Amino acid sequence: MPVADKSVVPRQIGLKDVHVALIESDGISGTVYKVPVKISRAITAKITPSVNSETLYSDDGVEDELSAFAGCEVEIEQNALTLEHRALLLGKRYHNGELVENSSDLPPKLALLFRSEKSNSTKANPVYRYCVLYKGKFSEIEDEYETKGEKPNSKTTKIKGKFYDRDSDGNWRLMLDTDATGADAEKIKNFFTSVQEPSEVTPSE
Repeated sequence: MPVADKSVVPRQIGLKDVHVALIESDGISGTVYKVPVKISRAITAKITPSVNSETLYSDDGVEDELSAFAGCEVEIEQNALTLEHRALLLGKRYHNGELVENSSDLPPKLALLFRSEKSNSTKANPVYRYCVLYKGKFSEIEDEYETKGEKPNSKTTKIKGKFYDRDSDGNWRLMLDTDATGADAEKIKNFFTSVQEPSEVTPSE
């Protein structure tokens, strides 16, 4: 029986459905999230994990290499952000079309969710990689304006943040491929209705 060729791996070709879910609590009893909220339309997303490492030497050679996860930098480009969504992401006050920004504002801790279409996807059988970053904060947004000329030059919005591991279990990210063997259909269906947790794994698995 021929062995399936796994040398060609589908690539990520899309980005859509960026959501955030505010964190209500994170401790030894677990992490509790609010219902995810979709924010605008996504253009690009860049996630850059960071690891701090140190090499230990003894007897004129390397004894050990110590490393620790130091979080990840996140940059997302959106077509635009409503003032209401800016308030949600950055912990500001919004009411009746007004966004009030105060020097004492504190960005809330939240989870970031999105999905990315894969190159083996078809209209009849769409294939995605779902992703959630479990805990982080966004920083203030840079605004850029430009006078209108002969050719319209619309501006997009970039938001940057730092994400890290949860206090409850140390998890910082979950990725789920819909075309993977044994992929949880219920978890995929509900990915944007509530923050999904990793499946329990038994020792035999």
